[in-house]
Amino acid sequence: MDPRCTMELGTLFVMVFVFSDAALLKRQAYFNRTAYLPCPFTKAQNRSLSELVIFWQDQKKSVLYEHYLGKEKFDNVDDKYLGRTSFDGDNWTLRLHNVQIKDTGSYDCFIQEKTPKGSVILQQTDTELSVTANFSEPEIESVPNITRNSGINLTCSSKQGYPKPIKMYFWITNSTSEHDEDMQIWQDNVTELFSISISLSVPFPDDVFNVTALCVLETESMKIVSRPHHIVLPEPQTGQKENSSWIAGAVAIVFIAVFLGILLLLLLVKKCLRKQEQPGIS
Repeated sequence: MDPRCTMELGTLFVMVFVFSDAALLKRQAYFNRTAYLPCPFTKAQNRSLSELVIFWQDQKKSVLYEHYLGKEKFDNVDDKYLGRTSFDGDNWTLRLHNVQIKDTGSYDCFIQEKTPKGSVILQQTDTELSVTANFSEPEIESVPNITRNSGINLTCSSKQGYPKPIKMYFWITNSTSEHDEDMQIWQDNVTELFSISISLSVPFPDDVFNVTALCVLETESMKIVSRPHHIVLPEPQTGQKENSSWIAGAVAIVFIAVFLGILLLLLLVKKCLRKQEQPGIS
């Protein structure tokens, strides 16, 4: 048989073998924490690590870690992964430390056996890694010196999250709807984390002297609610209250005095008319 045909058949055999044993896993890690990239070896019962070559590579084919015939080997490891990995031989798992947003992507683990004829791929495991960061609790700030004429003016912000949130809105008591305002979004050029804020300006509800506002941030996996923010219109000053009471009392007294004066005058007139109507009385 032509050697080239033998080589092609051997390559085809290895490809079929690898794809049939390939597994796809999904894992999630938190920003600045540790990601776990498993490589479960189904044929580990009769194999020793000293007989195998195990290595992980990212989607750009950069090597994260290599375990060569029972020993760690760093010759082929990419600089950006040096000092960031550790191998758990009991669970056949690679730990990737200090995970960043840019670590999101796919990773392949290969398990090879060294034979006199060369390396044979025994197993390949593909892991899809997603990285997330929880946003901070939304914080509400309001403009000081609130009056009924100034209305309600609020700003809400949340920081250092990933991925980009779905929406952010205010919920105010005595209101029948969400106040879904335009989001202002910033992304850090280094960490790739997002910060977000919204602003609200609405009239103070009629016949209401205090309201409570909440700020809600919705992401793909959760809702984060701020602490209640209470807004109270200032009470009239004590001097103003006393002056108002005194004026109201004075007006009432004057009204009563005028009423009694008119009533007394009518009685006197009526009495005089009766005297004039009686004969012999002058």
